[in-house]
Amino acid sequence: MPYAYLPEAVSRDEVDALPGATVLQFGTDWCGYCRAAEPAIASVLGEADGLRHVLVEDGKGRPLGRSYRVKLWPTLIFLADGAEVARVVRPWGTDELAEAMTRLRAETSTS
Repeated sequence: MPYAYLPEAVSRDEVDALPGATVLQFGTDWCGYCRAAEPAIASVLGEADGLRHVLVEDGKGRPLGRSYRVKLWPTLIFLADGAEVARVVRPWGTDELAEAMTRLRAETSTS
């Protein structure tokens, strides 16, 4: 089932204050790159316990995406207690995503 990107519902201040492990995924429902990346993203993030996965509809003038300097979709930003620990842009497979998840788990297990 395709992901559904939602218009921004959180501010940067709210994201910075999120506890634990969070992945922000920036993109749009109509983006071909986003659709192509769905299986890889689902296979890595779908099995992660305790992970907050937020799909943010991005575009020109959207402040949350601009605050993270998102340029290409999908961009996934891995956050530990609101701080960026990894970023994956346009994943084509699971390797980059798995590496980012490993870094995220390491950061959240030490905090």
